[in-house]
Amino acid sequence: MGTSRPPRAKVSLSIITIIVCALAFLALLYTQRISSLSSSTIFRFTPCAAKRIAAKKSVIDNRNVGALDDAADDRFVFDPEECTLVHGKWVFNRSITPLYTDTSCPYLDRQVSCVKNGKLDTDYLHWEWRPDDCILPRFDPKKALQRLQGKRLMFVGDSLQRGQWQSFVCLVESVIPQGQKSMKRGRAHSVFKAKEYNATIEFYWAPFLVESNSDLHIIADPNKRILKVDSVAKHAKHWIGVDILVFNTYVWWMSGLKIKSLWGSFANGDEGYEELDAPVSYTVGLKTWANWVDSNVNPNKTRVFFTTMSPTHQRSADWGNEKGIKCFNETKPITKKRHWGSGSDKRMMGVVAGVMARMKVPVTLINITQLSEYRIDAHSSIYTELGGKLLTDEQKADPLHYADCIHWCLPGVPDTWNRILYAHLL
Repeated sequence: MGTSRPPRAKVSLSIITIIVCALAFLALLYTQRISSLSSSTIFRFTPCAAKRIAAKKSVIDNRNVGALDDAADDRFVFDPEECTLVHGKWVFNRSITPLYTDTSCPYLDRQVSCVKNGKLDTDYLHWEWRPDDCILPRFDPKKALQRLQGKRLMFVGDSLQRGQWQSFVCLVESVIPQGQKSMKRGRAHSVFKAKEYNATIEFYWAPFLVESNSDLHIIADPNKRILKVDSVAKHAKHWIGVDILVFNTYVWWMSGLKIKSLWGSFANGDEGYEELDAPVSYTVGLKTWANWVDSNVNPNKTRVFFTTMSPTHQRSADWGNEKGIKCFNETKPITKKRHWGSGSDKRMMGVVAGVMARMKVPVTLINITQLSEYRIDAHSSIYTELGGKLLTDEQKADPLHYADCIHWCLPGVPDTWNRILYAHLL
């Protein structure tokens, strides 16, 4: 009788099925990860992955994000590759105080010095933006200056960008000894120097980025403004050699009128322009700027950022206050998730997304629009100036015509914009 052979092990069909499914799932995850990184837009970003949670505490110590509000907080430190700042909420915390005041920082324009100008309600100073899925590092002035060691940081754009510049200067200037800092103001170009760090924080005035007949000698009537949409050279010569460029342009395009757009020279005066809808003219102008960046910026030496549009709050019905007058007397942020008012034009946002997607030089978007949409309480309102003079009591009593619901009080919301910029610089 022959020796019996041991039975061959039979692999269960169900086990094979499980293995095949698992491999397919892993392949799908890999494919999805690659596609999500390549197709992210201004409106939709890849959500943060949970893989960083385990290492969160050690990273928090290194990145100076401050203590967590809740021990069960499962968010992790901001990562520009994975984290979206679009979705979140403003959290009130009276223990949070700004790094400066409008009396301690000597570099603020009176236009944005709201408390100094008589604003009594200061709750707007104690709201902190809390993203849903990550933790934004606290702004550390010394660490920010160390990142700028030997570099030039320049903000380029309109008066809202000037506010972001003043915010950044005020955030860092208090840690610099008195004899080691200076400010030189110019009509178009202003420079703050941190001598100890051999660093400058600059602002260049170019409200359209492209050239216009209203760049220096401001024309109050938008109907008389003419844009040279195919030329940026006059401004751009001041951007060459800068290490970190932060651009913006939006509100000056939003007059509600067609934009007089010119190709060629201003020599012909009012002749030779075409009247274009704002998104069309904006597209041409932004492409001119983008072409300059692609042709003149070495991404190995210069980082380029673009601050998305700052919302205006001119229509209180947008947030359900039918009897309100613009942003006047608003004392709390909007709490409705994803609120989007009439002061933010998604067509213009789409133009930015489209132009950036086609650029060769990488541009990092500082997406401040959604988080700023909620802050109807933080504008200059009637605590501002007009024509170089503070509003009179009579003007303050007429907020419909005099309340400024475009610019922001400082300290205030632009400090959060710079906290985001700071996180990108770490």
